Amino acid sequence: MAGGMTPGRGGRSLGERAAASGVRADVPAAAPASGASYAAAGDGGEGRHCWVRDPPEFPGTWPGLLVEWRQRGGGWQGRVAYTVTGPHGPVLVESWLPAARLEPR
Repeated sequence: MAGGMTPGRGGRSLGERAAASGVRADVPAAAPASGASYAAAGDGGEGRHCWVRDPPEFPGTWPGLLVEWRQRGGGWQGRVAYTVTGPHGPVLVESWLPAARLEPR
């Protein structure tokens, strides 16, 4: 078989080999809880669910995932990924939107 995968060959799994390699897997520390309605997306590697209200070209309210924040022109913007209904089915959109168009879920 390709890649040296011989049937019936007794060997260690990838997980066992990784554990025996001596390289320690660093587990990221949990992000501290804050009193803000949004956690600081982008600093802990995880996104936050949000509502996207009336994005350009797609009126309505859409469930989204807030990936990170940035400050531009005196205001905050969120980088979000959300799906909308396209002519051939769901469409994934990723864009920077003003904070006023985003609400926590």
